[in-house]
Amino acid sequence: MSESKQPIAAVGTACFRGDEVLLIRRGAPPFENQWSLPGGRLEWGERARAAALRELREETGCSAEIVGLVDVVDALMTTRAGGEPWGHYLLVDYAARWIAGEPQAGDDAREARFFAPAEIEALGLWSETARVIAAARELLCGGASSERN
Repeated sequence: MSESKQPIAAVGTACFRGDEVLLIRRGAPPFENQWSLPGGRLEWGERARAAALRELREETGCSAEIVGLVDVVDALMTTRAGGEPWGHYLLVDYAARWIAGEPQAGDDAREARFFAPAEIEALGLWSETARVIAAARELLCGGASSERN
């Protein structure tokens, strides 16, 4: 019988302080040393919104208010040769407004800091991360505040 594999549910938060977005540099595999949204796995019995705020606080020391759901992203990790997937994450990404705290790397983050829009392109972000940041920025600027999750 083959091993049964399941996607891993995780959350991410595009947290904005004005025009700047808060990112972390990963301190552990996968994607060690790459910049990404603060986030991580949901814990048993935890709601996605609560997990997003918890992960933000654990990885950056900052607190925020969730403004809305940006997207749900399938992150299917495969080898460079396009072979068999080695990881599958279902990422629930939220837009949030920063409330308090100065970024300090915590948990499995190596660095945490706010980036101006002009700095984002040079970071070499995963295309989905860049897309989620742009969509979150649009959600925040549009003033939408409906949340169902």
